[in-house]
Amino acid sequence: GVDTTTSEGLAAAMPLLGPAHFVFPFLAHALGTFAGALLATWIAGRVSRVPAAVIGVLFLAGGIASCFMLPAPRWFEALDVVLAYLPFAWLGYRLGRRPA
Repeated sequence: GVDTTTSEGLAAAMPLLGPAHFVFPFLAHALGTFAGALLATWIAGRVSRVPAAVIGVLFLAGGIASCFMLPAPRWFEALDVVLAYLPFAWLGYRLGRRPA
C-alpha cells in the first residue's frame, strides 16, 4: 500500500524493504554499465580502454548522484558505487575488445 512513484513514497517504503529488494536495482546498474562499455568497445574498434572507461565513469557519476537524490540504505549505496560501475565497465571492455 505504499506509492513508490514519488520520492516521498519511496522514502516511506525504505524501512519495509529488505536486501532481496535491492538485487534488481544493483543488476540494472551493473548490467547497464556492462552493456554500455561492451558496445562502446565494439564501436571504437580498437584496443583502447578509453571508451569503456568513459562509460564507466559516466555511470559512476550517475550512481553517485542517485545516492544524493534517492533514499536508500547506506550499505546498498556503498555496494552499488564500489561494485556496479567501474568493475563492470572493465568486464565489458575485456569481453568486447578485439584480439590483437
